[in-house]
Amino acid sequence: MKIIRCAALAAALALLPIVLLTSAAYSQGKTAPKDAKLYFITPQDGQKVRGGFWVRFGLRNMGVTHAGDDYQNAGHHHLLVDVNDPIDTKEPIPQDKSHLHFGAGQTETLLELPPGTHTLQLVLGDAKHYPFDPPVVSDKITVRVRQPGSVRRR
Repeated sequence: MKIIRCAALAAALALLPIVLLTSAAYSQGKTAPKDAKLYFITPQDGQKVRGGFWVRFGLRNMGVTHAGDDYQNAGHHHLLVDVNDPIDTKEPIPQDKSHLHFGAGQTETLLELPPGTHTLQLVLGDAKHYPFDPPVVSDKITVRVRQPGSVRRR
């Protein structure tokens, strides 16, 4: 009986790395269609904005869904503000003041940023917040946020 238990334990331990690798591979970014395109509808690159401004997201050849919903060729938006780090498809997209999650399937937001120059980039995440592989990302754009009440010079 001891020999059978030892053999069963040895077999379970031998299979453990396979189970862990399969689980890790599933949680990493899923593949996206090659023609998927993520982009900003508004604002435009280089645009000057004042106070809170609307950011509207565009997506072609994929769908938008809620975080946690695991549908083929669908994901949810993440807005990166002033982020220069490369996107790692093996890690979930962080959630902090520079990595904004839109897990309810939102396609726009009213964004408040301090005066100055800021960069914005969109990243599409899967059900578990991992970027797709290859990543579905927008071009990075720059906006200039003006001081409240500043006068536009002509």
